[in-house]
This record gives sequence, structure tokens and C-alpha cells, in this order.
Amino acid sequence: MSASDKSTGSFGTAAYGGDNWSPRLETHQQELGKFWANCGIDSEWRPLKSVLLHCPGDELNAAGGDPDAVQMLDVVDLARAREEHAAMAGAYRSAGVEVHAVDPDLPCPPNLMFCADLLVMTPQGAILARPASTVRAGEERQVARKLAALGIPILATLTGNACFEGADLMWLDEKTAMIGRGLRTNDAAIEQIGRLLAGLGIELIAVDMPFGSMHLMGMLRIVDHDLAICWPRRTPHRCVTRLRELGYQVVFPEFRDDQPSYRAINFVTLGPRRILMVAGLSEFQNEFEKLGIDCLTSPTDELSRAAGNIGCLSAVLWRERPQVAGGR
Repeated sequence: MSASDKSTGSFGTAAYGGDNWSPRLETHQQELGKFWANCGIDSEWRPLKSVLLHCPGDELNAAGGDPDAVQMLDVVDLARAREEHAAMAGAYRSAGVEVHAVDPDLPCPPNLMFCADLLVMTPQGAILARPASTVRAGEERQVARKLAALGIPILATLTGNACFEGADLMWLDEKTAMIGRGLRTNDAAIEQIGRLLAGLGIELIAVDMPFGSMHLMGMLRIVDHDLAICWPRRTPHRCVTRLRELGYQVVFPEFRDDQPSYRAINFVTLGPRRILMVAGLSEFQNEFEKLGIDCLTSPTDELSRAAGNIGCLSAVLWRERPQVAGGR
């Protein structure tokens, strides 16, 4: 404040609401892509714009000779895993998807590469996950740091005893999300996430996961506004009925209790009826293609030993969204 201001007082100046005051009238959502980065999703099928990945490093050697101790299925060869991860990132880029890397600033746990578990995007920003096991505790800190660096707003972190992993939440339409209650996501998290989404005008439907399953992502994949892929005899009844109520055709491929089936459903939708899936699964690829789905493929034979695939490895940050009143 200048000497003249001090002598006349502050009333009427811009800082105190005077004529030159410039009020902030746009909504938070309208400021995405302006003051914040372009981000957010309200579907599982619209064109994919950006993802967050972490290429595994020396942390994979932490398993030693006991992969079960770090929630993996087998010992993973680091060099091969890194080659496959690089190929997957290249497949995304070839499909026009921007790829961001976590770039941890501290030694990280062995499962950090499964980025889908560590956040979920809403139409207005991210909800940070809180992984359910001690093996993965703290991974969310690295993701929070990267989201901040990218300019992506974090709408919430979970508190108390809430545990949640991002692969348990799926968008059925712009105003409806579904969350799986089970091993990785508990009632405390569902209550906190439901309250936040309700404030955005979004209904959250909770369904119970079968005992011995991991994530809702492993039961349900959505590939278009009217086509969903579900696991027979495992997908929760309420999930299937709600999808049908919303106009989806629900298809049940011949998934079995084996690794090829687990890998087949673990894909990422790149856009309407276009997916990035695990290479070498011709039986399932043929079945998908009969549904009019364009299948891009990437190998994950080594990465699969860590108990996850393309869907688990990829945190979706941004999908195209329709222009709506009050939106951006």
C-alpha cells in the first residue's frame, strides 16, 4: 500500500472489494484445463487422453525368494518386466494417449507399478486411495506428489480406518458410480467416498465382492456406452441388474478360473469399442472382436507374475467428456 493509500484508508480499494475487485465466478470444474490441468472422468469408455504409470525398478527384487510376502504370484525378472512395461507405454502413446510417470522421490514398495489401485478420478479431480495391506501402505504418497506436480486437484484423502483401492470403483454413467466392498475396500471408505460424490450430484452404488476376489475391475469392464463385459457367476447381481437398467448389453465371455481368463479381462478401454489388452490371448481377442471391439495388444507375460496386468498398471487421469451446462 502506498503512502497516499495509508492516508486515505483502504476502503474502496480492490483488496477490500472496491470497484477494481475481480470476483472468481467460474466453478472449479470450469477451471480444469485453465488453472488446473485437464483431467477427470465420468465414464469408462470415452476416448482416453492420459494415464499415470510407474515402470518397475529395483523394488521388484524386494520379494527375494518369497513372492507371496509381497503379494505377487511368482518371482519377476526385472529386465523382462521393464521391457514389457516400456512396450505397454509405447502402445498407449501410439494410440494417442499421453503417458505420465510417477517418478518416485523415495525408495518405493514393490507394488507401486499397479497405479490403478492408488487413485480414482472423478469429474472434478482425484480421490487418493489408501491401500488395504501393509505391503502397499504409503504408495499413495508418491502418487499424491505426482498429481500435485501435474496440476491435478486432489479432492480427498481417506481418513480413520478407511481403506480403498481405485480398481474397486467404476463409472456406469455421468451420474452413477459403483464401488466394490471386499478385501481391498471397506465400509468406512465407501461412506467417505459416497459423501464426496453426493456433493457432486453423483450416486454411489456399493456391491459386495465375492470372497477370494481382488477388485471390481476383475469382474467388470465397460467398452462402450451400451456394452459391458462381466465375469460369469462372480459379478455381483446388483451390478448386472443396474447395468441393464442403464441400457447396457451385458456380455459374459467364457472366463474360467485360470490365468488366461484373468489376463483377458484386465484390459483398458481406449475409446468406444477399442481396447488395449494382453497379447497372446487369441481365444478371448476373437470373442471381443465379434462384439465389434478393436483390440490393440501388448505382452505382459512377465508382469503377470506380479498378480496384475494392463488394467491394474494404468491409472486413468483423463477421458474426453461431453460439454454440459456448467461444465468446462
